[in-house]
Amino acid sequence: MNQLSNLLQDALVSTDHVHQCAIVRRKDGNVRASSLGFNLYPDQVSLLLGAFKNPPQTREEGIYFDEKQYKCVRADKQSIYAKCNKRGLVLVKTVTLVIIATYTENMFPSVCVEAVEKLADYFKEKGK
Repeated sequence: MNQLSNLLQDALVSTDHVHQCAIVRRKDGNVRASSLGFNLYPDQVSLLLGAFKNPPQTREEGIYFDEKQYKCVRADKQSIYAKCNKRGLVLVKTVTLVIIATYTENMFPSVCVEAVEKLADYFKEKGK
């Protein structure tokens, strides 16, 4: 595992409230690191990155991810939170990256959001 994968494990997965996660470079959509078994396809990455381009539209239409329609509960220039039944999707943008995380039932959405936002703050402090 590389350093970013270790960071995902330590900062997100170890909370037990993040099911899967990834770090994507914004400029080219390159997946820099992901948790075990979380495979993002280029079209999925494009869709997720594109959700930040028009937050009001994202709020209204939601996000289609992992063959499910997620209802958007928050969308602004920095963060997007969406849910589908008892599952959820959290996207947080930094200067150069987007952190993507999912949670499932039996996980607390608030803990997932807090962990992802804290990791994003860490990257923002580093200028990444």
